[in-house]
Amino acid sequence: MGLAAMATAAITLAGCGDGGSAAPGASASAPGAGVTASASGSAADPAAVEALTKATSQLGTTSFKVTASSGPGFKLTGQVDPAQGVGTADLAATGPNAEVSVKTLLAGQDLYLQVPGITKAGTWTHVDVARLPEGANVGLRPGQIDPVNTSNLLSSSTDVHATGGNAYAGTLDLTKAIGLAGVSQVTIDESGAQAQKVPFTAGLDDQGRLAELTVQIPAMNGQAAQPLEVLYSDYGVPVTVTKPAASEVTEAPDSLYTSLGS
Repeated sequence: MGLAAMATAAITLAGCGDGGSAAPGASASAPGAGVTASASGSAADPAAVEALTKATSQLGTTSFKVTASSGPGFKLTGQVDPAQGVGTADLAATGPNAEVSVKTLLAGQDLYLQVPGITKAGTWTHVDVARLPEGANVGLRPGQIDPVNTSNLLSSSTDVHATGGNAYAGTLDLTKAIGLAGVSQVTIDESGAQAQKVPFTAGLDDQGRLAELTVQIPAMNGQAAQPLEVLYSDYGVPVTVTKPAASEVTEAPDSLYTSLGS
């Protein structure tokens, strides 16, 4: 049960709210518009805002690979094709007394997990997406194009400005981003006023696509700050996802939905 609880916590850290995400095959203009709307009311540089808007919009139009890490105890890697509605994600989380690995597979409207303590070896747990509580974070889910949901995270940005060629910086108001990129209410409460002005940096590749994002999550609970670092790569590389055979699938137990807040 300890491993199962930690795995559930790891899933929560790995995923992000799906609000504002484009549905498979849908236009990604909405996430970009969110960045523009937020920053336009601040002292942001319009050209910098436009560059980040275009960069995050492209996350909904082509396949990509994402790698996210925060300190030595959290790493997520994923490959997603939003046009096809498919993707995979692997999460490794290490705590004081345990280490777990959680896998997610998305194929259209079907979501499968491999969670220690819940999924038997060599099988997958099928999740009824309709039963997932609002805001439940499971890494990938139908309509969620990015495990880190960067476009929503950046929608809380202010003071965006260029710092060099294809490099940008600004601040995020994490009180407007609870549930995104592992930002929980606990993080907000522990961070106090710092949560309203959290520095971030972003870098684009030579085609104007998002390549890296670093968010300086404040220290809390007496622990040193561990920045959230996200890398995007392999744009346009095909993502192949095969549904597991029926003999390898079991339905998620009630306990999984309960642990996610149902």
